[in-house]
Amino acid sequence: MGKEREIKVLLADDHTMFREGLAGLLTSYGGLEVVGETTNDEGAVELARRTKPDVVVMQVQMPFEKAKETLDRIRAIEPSPKVVIVTMFEDPGMMRETLRLGASGYVLKSSSATHLVGAVRAAVLDPEDGSVVVGMPRAMIEESDGGSEGVLSARELEILLLASRGLSNRQIASRVYLAEGTIKRHLANTYNKMKVSSRAEAFRKALQEDWITISEITEDDEEKEA
Repeated sequence: MGKEREIKVLLADDHTMFREGLAGLLTSYGGLEVVGETTNDEGAVELARRTKPDVVVMQVQMPFEKAKETLDRIRAIEPSPKVVIVTMFEDPGMMRETLRLGASGYVLKSSSATHLVGAVRAAVLDPEDGSVVVGMPRAMIEESDGGSEGVLSARELEILLLASRGLSNRQIASRVYLAEGTIKRHLANTYNKMKVSSRAEAFRKALQEDWITISEITEDDEEKEA
């Protein structure tokens, strides 16, 4: 069997350092080829037409109407590339609207590179599995009837992942530079939103729903304290 074709990725973000760093990270994971970079929406549309990427990774800025117009124009290109939104806006309404308009993923900039790579690959390799949302799990938002209740923040998802690696509240607090009591409150809020009563239940549900993966849990084993 021959080597699988690399996934072609176009990056659109006006923060040069973030964009260039992201290009290096994506390339380092293997199986991904960055075919173009641009700083703005017009550039994203033009480059997408010329380079024919499999996935456009683009930021969302305000006003949101401009982002919706750009998303429509990119999705109208033939062949139509997938779009993964990368944003700092932890906004369930914006997230739902971008997914409704055809985006394949909504990833907060506070998420890990591993999560973004997973979203990019899923958009191309598993398009029938639905949209990927990192930081604000889509199933939880649907359960909350459109409100913010039941939505995991990026920080809560980060703490849940660290807890799943076996770190104590004290160890997590040291890792993310928060007070131990704050970690306890975050976990309590997470359990309430997930409708579970313990770490074990939270881990099982998060794994079942693919909010975290076995590889993410085990990749940090060497850093766990004895």
